[in-house]
Amino acid sequence: MNIRKALWNFYSSIYPFYLRKIYKMDIGNGVIISYKANLDKSINPKGIHIGDFTWVLANSFILAHDHSRGIKTDTYIGSHCVIGISSIIMPGIKIGDHVVIGSGAVVTKDVESNCIVVGNPAKKIKEGVHLNNKGQIVEYL
Repeated sequence: MNIRKALWNFYSSIYPFYLRKIYKMDIGNGVIISYKANLDKSINPKGIHIGDFTWVLANSFILAHDHSRGIKTDTYIGSHCVIGISSIIMPGIKIGDHVVIGSGAVVTKDVESNCIVVGNPAKKIKEGVHLNNKGQIVEYL
């Protein structure tokens, strides 16, 4: 394993600990969050809830407030999910377990469990998805 990969693995595994302790976010066990991910740390950091073994990839946004509409609410992401690169999760959204949010998707409505969503706005393209602890699809149910 090269040094860059080892450092990324180390930093992305301790970053959730930092977010739990400093910002009081509700982040489950085994969560991997890229240090380049953008979680709502300014207005409502306690409104971010992420389940066990979820991966939040680079440049994704998870919001828990919307200044223009005066909304301060909780955003829930289930267990065994993958939040793709440059995706946006709007405030107040509930994402089920075993969900893949495609790269660049904008999630504006709740997402049921065991599916893949892509696009702007995000739409379901596949059902019956099951992911392992590393965020990889292992089977279609």
